[in-house]
Amino acid sequence: MILYNVTSSIDPEVAEAWMEYVRDVHMPEVMATGFFVKHQLCRLLNEENDGYTYAAQYYTLGLEQLETFQNAFEPGLNATLETRFPGQFISFRTVLEIIE
Repeated sequence: MILYNVTSSIDPEVAEAWMEYVRDVHMPEVMATGFFVKHQLCRLLNEENDGYTYAAQYYTLGLEQLETFQNAFEPGLNATLETRFPGQFISFRTVLEIIE
């Protein structure tokens, strides 16, 4: 199993709206692509200066499924998110293999 983790730091002025949009709209759209079997949204608790950082985590069965998603769907989904919150967040992605 592969865990695709998208960590995002959010502008405090839009943090609540961003979180609600990602939770209620963006993540369901990602799941609707059919490439993931499970997802969760986490908030980092050890932020300095009352920052807002979230980790959207998606579980898929293999790297091939993830790469297909990244090529076919991710650019459009990310563009929609960037249009809604222009310059108000930054994200980085990590891919992890689940051992146990």
